[in-house]
Amino acid sequence: MIEARHLRVLRAVAATGSFSAAARDLGCTQPAVSQQMKALEQSVGTPLLIRTGREMRLTEAGQTLVRHAAGILAGLTAAEEEVAAIAGLRAGRVRLASFPSGSSTLVPTALAELRAAHPGTRVSLVEAEPPRSAELLRAGDCEIALAFRYPDVPGPDPAGEGEWDDLVVRPLLADRLVGLVPDGHPLAGAEAVGIAELAGEPWIAGCPRCRGHLVRVCESAGFTPRIDFATDDYPAVISLVGAGLGVAVLPELALESVRVKGARTVRVEPAVQREVVALTLPDLERVPAVAATLERLELAAKR
Repeated sequence: MIEARHLRVLRAVAATGSFSAAARDLGCTQPAVSQQMKALEQSVGTPLLIRTGREMRLTEAGQTLVRHAAGILAGLTAAEEEVAAIAGLRAGRVRLASFPSGSSTLVPTALAELRAAHPGTRVSLVEAEPPRSAELLRAGDCEIALAFRYPDVPGPDPAGEGEWDDLVVRPLLADRLVGLVPDGHPLAGAEAVGIAELAGEPWIAGCPRCRGHLVRVCESAGFTPRIDFATDDYPAVISLVGAGLGVAVLPELALESVRVKGARTVRVEPAVQREVVALTLPDLERVPAVAATLERLELAAKR
């Protein structure tokens, strides 16, 4: 097998014409140069140098190898520089998948701070609700996935125990759910509302995972909700409630970046919350750009 260190020595010998001169250029001893040339000739199975008096001359095979060595060593140097830049966070790429309310709240703050600290690191963003975001991560289509699950609700949950066992899970925050009712609703002025008090209302529900969670919460309170509208668009949910078309339960994170018009938020009892996390693969966790992005997401969540 041809080694890069042997090619460097061969180029030095070809340029200087002798083992001793090559040794001076390389900062090593003449016997070391001789040993490496012997090892290289054994690897390729043919002589590369011929001694003519006090100088060394390349054979045809040696000339061929020196000609290719320039490109090989240049490419290796470029690769070493690029890897060093990535390791030192002077460069690097992170693909992030996030659910919409995470994209509008946690992600902007985290990525702005990451860019300020490491301007050479590029981050791209795609939106995906769980479990799709975790599927993208496992398929190699992203390096970090923001996801959520509801760990405290009885009944079968597709985000239950074991769903992320093969992933690194970084907890970010507990996102409490709040009720949303139209301004003119009899419960609009209430400080807190029991979920059973909304049993007879038409409901507006969110993403498939959120809809499944809503049904389980309501069934645990003794009723099945009548879902008239379902949409993944949180501003649309709020607008539908504001138009008097129903009630909803939304995560607080979803309300942070949306202007609530025509509706009131009320505290829901018993309290329900979802766990918001950042997911990555065990090997990716050690990549500097990924580790730095995870750290910024954790700091954004703490605020």
